Amino acid sequence: MSGQPAVALSADVPYDEPGERLAKLFDAHEDRLYSLARRLAPSAADARDLVQETFLRAVQSLKAVPKGFAKEEAWLVRVLVNIRRDQWRKSAVRRRSAATLRADVTRPSNVESALMAKQAVWAALDVLRPRRRAIVVMHELEGMSVVAIASLLGLSAITVGWHLSMGRRDLKRALKPYIGEVA
Repeated sequence: MSGQPAVALSADVPYDEPGERLAKLFDAHEDRLYSLARRLAPSAADARDLVQETFLRAVQSLKAVPKGFAKEEAWLVRVLVNIRRDQWRKSAVRRRSAATLRADVTRPSNVESALMAKQAVWAALDVLRPRRRAIVVMHELEGMSVVAIASLLGLSAITVGWHLSMGRRDLKRALKPYIGEVA
């Protein structure tokens, strides 16, 4: 071996080559996007697919991705949330077209009740409108502030607060059969 690196960047390769830009976007934002996707998607595999789809959209319109860490993150988060909203809409259409049967929930063992509680929460979240669900998840599960969510989604803080309030009300109503009357 000559002691030289196996792969050397040539001097004539521009700094912002699309592949290099995408690699930088991925390295800088993948962890954050996966964390958010994991909260929005029901499984780790679905979350990975969501992140993959987000970066696929970034590749398809790389010139539209703004430069600067905060602007890139906002753009990517908005794309991720929009993809998930589209998925929720599609599943809502499927649910409405299929007959849904609701079983009475009993109080079995702790493991079973924990699983049933998780399923009830996911079912309640599925009732929410896509934007409202994304806002509730980002605020309640991700711990993001109303101002940060507003900035990422391009909404006013008042609108985000309203969606958060309405989302909580809708969740309470959807979970009422599972937990009884809540004060």
